[in-house]
Amino acid sequence: MSGDLATIGSDELKQKLESKDYFFLVETLPVEYYNHTHLPGALSLPLDKVRALASTMLPEKTADIVVYCADPT
Repeated sequence: MSGDLATIGSDELKQKLESKDYFFLVETLPVEYYNHTHLPGALSLPLDKVRALASTMLPEKTADIVVYCADPT
């Protein structure tokens, strides 16, 4: 889905993880939350550091990126 944005649910994410699809899994919560618990293989990229770190942490421009954060509800 190069260049497109889509929302996936937990079932689709679970399927991607189980099938070992190649993608970046990014948690955008503050580091304290990441240090407490995060999904296996997730990278910590807090929103306040995206501009500074994204290009080095996510170098492959064609890979899918799945971003997750806290549910706003």
